[in-house]
Amino acid sequence: MKKFAFIGAGSLQFTSTCVKDLLHFDAFRPCEIRLMDINEEHLKMITKVVERTVKEMDCPECVIISTTDRVEALKDADGVLVTVFNGDVDVWRHEIEIPMKYGIDVNVGDTRNVAGIFRALRNIPLMLDICKDMEKYCPKAVMLNYTNPMPMLCCAMHKYTNVEVMGLCHSVQGTIRMLAQWLDIPHEEIVYTCEGINHISFYTKLEHNGEDLYPRLRKLITENEEIYNREQVRNEMFLKLGYYVTESSGHASEYNQWFRKRPDLIEKYCTHGTNWNPGLHRFSLDLRLKRKADGVKQYEEWLEKPFNKEKSYEYAGEIFNARLGDGKPFIFNGNVINHGSIPNLPKDCCVEVPVVVDRMGFKPTVVPELPRHLATFIGTTAQIETMVVEAAMTKNKDMVYQAVYLDPLSSAVCSLEEIRQMCDELFEVNKEYLKDYK
Repeated sequence: MKKFAFIGAGSLQFTSTCVKDLLHFDAFRPCEIRLMDINEEHLKMITKVVERTVKEMDCPECVIISTTDRVEALKDADGVLVTVFNGDVDVWRHEIEIPMKYGIDVNVGDTRNVAGIFRALRNIPLMLDICKDMEKYCPKAVMLNYTNPMPMLCCAMHKYTNVEVMGLCHSVQGTIRMLAQWLDIPHEEIVYTCEGINHISFYTKLEHNGEDLYPRLRKLITENEEIYNREQVRNEMFLKLGYYVTESSGHASEYNQWFRKRPDLIEKYCTHGTNWNPGLHRFSLDLRLKRKADGVKQYEEWLEKPFNKEKSYEYAGEIFNARLGDGKPFIFNGNVINHGSIPNLPKDCCVEVPVVVDRMGFKPTVVPELPRHLATFIGTTAQIETMVVEAAMTKNKDMVYQAVYLDPLSSAVCSLEEIRQMCDELFEVNKEYLKDYK
């Protein structure tokens, strides 16, 4: 019986979905599901969610263990899925609110720009601690990480631990489904190559039955105002850059210097979009604060809804099956160190590329060079992220300043001195986590 540890199991979306997906595979019927979270209330509720899932999926032989002890969850585990959040929302909120004092308007702030950088500095030590426990208690286990900021965390774990780690996101497969719907084509019939860094990956190939879909997509977005307005930032980027990016408009607006540096641009591009996240200020923070005000509501609502047995498009179940189950190879987009996978990006940065997995492990593919303008755009951020990882490992405060100096959004809004002052404020509110930086 395979053993799966969910670290940060209180994450309702990922835990409920991935447990259900696992039970679609014969190799994991039954399995042992270990739920670990330091929040006892959330742990109690997610246990009820998983108990219902196991019942609905008709797998009564599954064993469910709930614990607040990470070692208990990890001991002899075969697979580990991580969705942690180091520092409560009351810590994270400062990384949204302090930059706003300096004119840096953040929408989500979990992946990059100044908010993502400080989130990485808090989360890297926790992720490395989890890896140390894995090296001791389950050295052969496979870790799948869903925690942000994905590139910086994965870069640190790949470089400084011996754990078999793969970083996962759902923006690649989610976006291809969105584009397929717009183009009225079954998503499974679209042939694509997607490459870049997490949340800034581009479809450098997008075809159906040998036809390049980009001319059709350009015509649709240009002529159909309703489609354009669904993803104003991403559609504007596509019309100007020629390739479609993977992450939502709100997220995407934070990763460059074009959309959030002036109030008029925020009003034009980040306010009136009709999809789930057009780019409003502190969008994700306000959702989390609302959720925290009633900590069990989201779980209760989930438990009251009809259960959907259908397997999701998350990668985790398929990957665990290929690696630990029946061995059927699976191709997905994952986050790995760039050992030549994208030839014109830095070799030591974390990239998001197609990966093949089977019983023998993960095999990142080599994709064509990015178009030069995309490589320049992505390469700057990739270098910044590598700097942040080095800063975290050496506790180098100057290198943190330098990373934020170079960040596209921060540098578009603030002077060097303003950025330094902002970082000093963020170091102060994070002193419990970053007190040893010099």
